[in-house]
Amino acid sequence: MAERGPGPAAKSTAASPARRRGRPSRTETAAAPATRDRILQAAREEFSERGYEKTSVRSIAKAAGVDSALVHHYFGTKEQVFEAAIEVAFAPALGAPDALTEGPPEGVGERLTRFALGVWENPTTRTPLLAIVRSAVNNETAAAVFRRLVATQMLRRIAGQLDLPDAELRAELAAAQLVGAMMLRYVIKVEPLASADVEQLVARLAPVVQGHLTSP
Repeated sequence: MAERGPGPAAKSTAASPARRRGRPSRTETAAAPATRDRILQAAREEFSERGYEKTSVRSIAKAAGVDSALVHHYFGTKEQVFEAAIEVAFAPALGAPDALTEGPPEGVGERLTRFALGVWENPTTRTPLLAIVRSAVNNETAAAVFRRLVATQMLRRIAGQLDLPDAELRAELAAAQLVGAMMLRYVIKVEPLASADVEQLVARLAPVVQGHLTSP
């Protein structure tokens, strides 16, 4: 009796070359923007819930419903995924330099203080910022990414708006004043600062921020 050859399904399988690990299929390539967005969303959620240390590329991939190699293909290392994820989450804070030019110089301290408090008071923008700060406090790699992002995209832009020789130091001191207040109010939740009225905080913080930015 003649031996039966492989069926059509088997031939089809044998004839199809195995897809190289880490390289997206044609379908994945066509849906690349949606896939990248899904990975970034999953990464933000994972970093927010687990922190930098306990989050892995594998856990991000699982949350996004993709293979780990696909995360590496689009973003590279975990550090690079973290930077891409927080850059999107940090975007609302990047409008801070604009507050310097939206009115007279004598009101810049109040405008910048109101802007910072507005970003942190909004639950939609506060949640990812909390994840970023907590990761940066607990991990040096995450802290380095955060410093690089803050320095290049926010502080240098603020300094560029100040026509003073020590503009960078002034911008950093103003940021330190606001970041310290935000840390105590929203992250550590020290009372009575944590429950103080926003207008009261503006009244206390704005003159100090103004002094850092414009005083002789």
